[in-house]
Formats: sequence, structure tokens, C-alpha cells
Amino acid sequence: MERRLTQRGRDRRRQLLREATRLFSKQGYHPTSVTDIVVALGVGKGVFYWYFPSKDALLVEILRSAHQDLRRRQQAAIGDEPDPIRRIELGIRASMEWFAEHRGSFNLFQFAATEERFAPVLRRNQEVAIADTVRHVKEGIVEGRIADQDPEVLAHAVVGVTERLAQAYLLERDEPVERVSDAAVTFCLRGLCGEAQPRPDSLDLGSHSRRGRRPSLEAL
Repeated sequence: MERRLTQRGRDRRRQLLREATRLFSKQGYHPTSVTDIVVALGVGKGVFYWYFPSKDALLVEILRSAHQDLRRRQQAAIGDEPDPIRRIELGIRASMEWFAEHRGSFNLFQFAATEERFAPVLRRNQEVAIADTVRHVKEGIVEGRIADQDPEVLAHAVVGVTERLAQAYLLERDEPVERVSDAAVTFCLRGLCGEAQPRPDSLDLGSHSRRGRRPSLEAL
């Protein structure tokens, strides 16, 4: 059973999550010890173990909390927008902005995917993300604006493209978030709606890379 925390306790727990995220991202998960985390905060190990039973449990909570924060960003961006296609676009753009602002957390998602013991929390995060997207896709299908295909398959495509472009162009190539967002939106909406979407000049990400050429959207 999770402890009921005072405001001070909640603040301390957030400090542990924030500092661990920073250290895991900077040093790597395996090289970072509980001692490293508590020393950086100037507290004893007893404080750490009051809130988390292990380093693995701490990372699970980081992954869960980060996804909740990403989802809040998406929901705030979408608001009361009635158009399901526009909602999908707003969700993609909000996701890209969050990934750009939380590179450390995004890197931890990528690391956790390589470790089987973190699969349950990642699977749950993915299920929530797909369910959110499926709702918008289904509405678009009912309105006749999205191809009548399996909405879950289409939702997986939207989420997958968004995450892959974020990794390849935001994290690895440090491209401007606006260009990457435009590319993801155009690619996804064109695929969903089966019609030409506005095609900004920013789609040719490879020609703008500062660290070597990457394939442009047309080559994907």
C-alpha cells in the first residue's frame, strides 16, 4: 500500500524523481547508484528507501509519471477541439514539444525498452497512448474522413511514427521541433485521410541536418 504523504513528503519524492531522471540520463541507469542520487540531494539512504523500495522501483515510477505528464500536455493542447483530425494533429505537436523539453525522460523510455523487467510499465503506457488515439481515429472514421480500417492499427501507426521521428530527428539530430512536428503531422494525416495534406518546406529534414545527412520524409 502506498504511503499517504504530507506536502513536504510529496515535494521530497518529486525531488528524488527529478534528480534520478537527471543522473540516469547523464550517467546511465546501471552506473548510477542509490548513493549517487542521495548524495546529489544531500540526504541519507534512509530517505530514499522511505519512498522507493529499490532503484528499479524508482525508474518504474519515473516512467509512469513521465507518461502521465506527457498525456496531460496532450490533453491540454487538444482541449475541447471538436474536429478529430485536428485533435490528432494537436496531440502529435504536443507530444513533439514534450519530447523536446524532456529529452532525459525520452532517453529513459528508450533504455527501459531494452530491459524486460520494465516491460509492464511501458506496455501500460503504450496501451493508454493507443486508447487515446483510437478514440480520435474512430470519430474520424465515423465522419468518413479517415479510411475505414482497424482503428487500433492506425493508432499504432500514428504513435509509432511520432516516437520514431522524435528519436531520430529531435534527440539524435537536434532538429527544430517545428520541422519535426510538421513532418510527423503531414505523414500521419496523409496516411489516415488518404488525401494530400499541406506540405511545408520543412519536411525535407535531411537537407537541414547539421550533423550529416539523414533520409527525408519522402524516403521513409
